[in-house]
Amino acid sequence: MTLRARRRRYHVLAAADVAPSTASRHVLVVLACLLALAFAACPLVGDASPAKTAANTTFEVHRLAGKGDDLPVTVGIPFPPGLLHDAAQVRILDAKGHEVAASVTASLTWHVGPGGIRAVRVQFHGPPGVYRFAFDAPRTMQAHAWPYGEGLIDGRPAALATLTPAWLTASLIAGPQSVASRDEAYARYVDAQFHWARALPKDDPTAWLFDRPSTLFKAYVRTGRADYLEAAEMSYRWYMAGIKRDGLPVSPSCGGGWLPDGKPCDVKYVYIEPILLAVALTGDASMHDAATVGKMADLWQSGGWNGPPGPYRHPKDYFTERLAGLGLLETVAAFELTGDPRYRERIDARVGWLYEHQRANPDGLGNDGSWRNSWNVHENDPNGSGDVRGSSPWMSENIIDGLWHAWLVTADPRIPTMMTGFGRYLETYGWIDPKLLVPPHDWRNGCSGPHGLIAWYWSSAHASTESLSAIQESEGWYSDGHDVELGLPIAAAWYFEKDPTQAAALKRRFTGLASSYSTECAAISDTARRFNWNNRGAGVAQWMMAQPAGIGAHPVAGVSR
Repeated sequence: MTLRARRRRYHVLAAADVAPSTASRHVLVVLACLLALAFAACPLVGDASPAKTAANTTFEVHRLAGKGDDLPVTVGIPFPPGLLHDAAQVRILDAKGHEVAASVTASLTWHVGPGGIRAVRVQFHGPPGVYRFAFDAPRTMQAHAWPYGEGLIDGRPAALATLTPAWLTASLIAGPQSVASRDEAYARYVDAQFHWARALPKDDPTAWLFDRPSTLFKAYVRTGRADYLEAAEMSYRWYMAGIKRDGLPVSPSCGGGWLPDGKPCDVKYVYIEPILLAVALTGDASMHDAATVGKMADLWQSGGWNGPPGPYRHPKDYFTERLAGLGLLETVAAFELTGDPRYRERIDARVGWLYEHQRANPDGLGNDGSWRNSWNVHENDPNGSGDVRGSSPWMSENIIDGLWHAWLVTADPRIPTMMTGFGRYLETYGWIDPKLLVPPHDWRNGCSGPHGLIAWYWSSAHASTESLSAIQESEGWYSDGHDVELGLPIAAAWYFEKDPTQAAALKRRFTGLASSYSTECAAISDTARRFNWNNRGAGVAQWMMAQPAGIGAHPVAGVSR
């Protein structure tokens, strides 16, 4: 298929009707832009020659544990919606353009938008070096597949193959992303953190909190770096080896839970998103099956030892932003992985709970944009005196991340209003006034300089400054360690915010976060899970802030809901 034909095919697909239960309108705009970049057809990138297209479909095979020039190579290749419908069309070509005998099988399917194959698993034998994949003609040289584990030597892949970040970001496998530029401050921050976060933390279960494998896979998507992919592959296999395969997905059995922390009923360690990413990016489908995914998803549905999730009906209901956000995120991942309509229904329910919680909080204090709850309940002291009704800014980032991924598969019209509502709350009530940051109560790390930002550990639109300061003094020292992930709620609000004044405030705040990207801040390694909480969802903020403010709220001509 020629480049012109591919472009024509995409525009036909993008003009197709999209049902309310499928991909959102803005995903098609995202797809158009990112596909244009992948195929070098966008005026912003200049030359649209076939050579540019070929460059984006190249990949490099790196020798890791293998020897010789007959390496067993397994690679995952993700595709955008509607671009590939038959794995038999995928061919592997060597550096001279000769077809290589390969096994290619569809490993993931798109369950939104125009559909199609979301990823293929490719296996072939060959030396290290540069190859290319093509999908414009039937494959003529077939090879036999092998179990993924047979390509491992002492637990490491014999070889690892990396795709270009232009292709990876355009594939939408991790949602819309931008390629990390050489001079991007955030990319330098991630790189500096990786210096201490690279080692596999087998002896520290908390290092896996907030999902280490997905964090590393997403770093690879934006950069194409082999070291990120190798660390992600190792982390993924170690993490999944700890998933409990037996028992019912309810407490106290908790099938689907994670065993290394000794608390398989603790659902905040149960992650389905890395399964999706591993299948798409490494071709490894050996660490899960339908039953395992089902138990992991159902354990989130039962809540493990926290009890079943549900609406926030009473001011003293137990609620944490982390559980609400991660529960939604993993439910979305289960749907993306399987297409099971049960998970689609659970997404709708969870979005509905958050919508009602935000707009009609049972405490009667109105809608301030947060998911307001009880500090005392949060601290397991429901009957204590002096309760502070508020929310955690940095924990709420988990909700925003979950809502963003839910938006990508549902186009639920309630989600943009929640995003902008929390963005306005965060701007008005989330940040500590610099006038309060005086010795001995500065509360900040010195790494971000004298003008570094810091959000309240516990924020509120209703509590006094004295009450919030008391919590900050007790629990919130150096909570600016969470500034990096707060780029996501700021950027998500920017993406949907139509009010110019509000958008300008968000832009200023995001710019102010730049000091938090310092390499001095990145070097702080007092807790290994910081790498995960900073970066699992924050990468997309760079893409969001490069879009015009409010573009996510605008309809797309020719696309029905």
